[in-house]
Amino acid sequence: MISEKDLEYLRRCVELAETALEKGDEPFGSVLVSAAGEVLFEDHNHVAGGDHTQHPEFAIARWAANNMALEERGRATVYTSGEHCPMCAAAHGWVGLGRIVYASSSGQLAGWLSEMGVAPSRVQNLAIEDVIKDPAVDGPVPELAELVHQLHRRSHEAKR
Repeated sequence: MISEKDLEYLRRCVELAETALEKGDEPFGSVLVSAAGEVLFEDHNHVAGGDHTQHPEFAIARWAANNMALEERGRATVYTSGEHCPMCAAAHGWVGLGRIVYASSSGQLAGWLSEMGVAPSRVQNLAIEDVIKDPAVDGPVPELAELVHQLHRRSHEAKR
């Protein structure tokens, strides 16, 4: 169930995704929030330089592994503009992070990119549940997913 507080953090993720787009990157943004509701870490995509592992969800997993006890990680929530890719989902699972809340799904993104004529990724499109055993996952959120859709449309129109 998505709460008003969840929506607040997801809106921040969409803002970070727009920041990434404005910096010439792919529009993805993510926020790590403690069980007490404190924003611990936030980031956006940094793949424009050619390193396609520079996803904000992966950065969150690295940061959490280096800065949080395992018990704290399990109670934290990762909010993100787009559902984790398989690499990020695996990193999330390996470091023991808790709940994931996303604005748009990987299935939605694949559909949007296909509609825009973008070639599919070399990486399989998998749901988080297909990568992590028994995750706590909520999403997508229709009104925010449409905002993310528009960011991806702008991103790919700029590349034409």
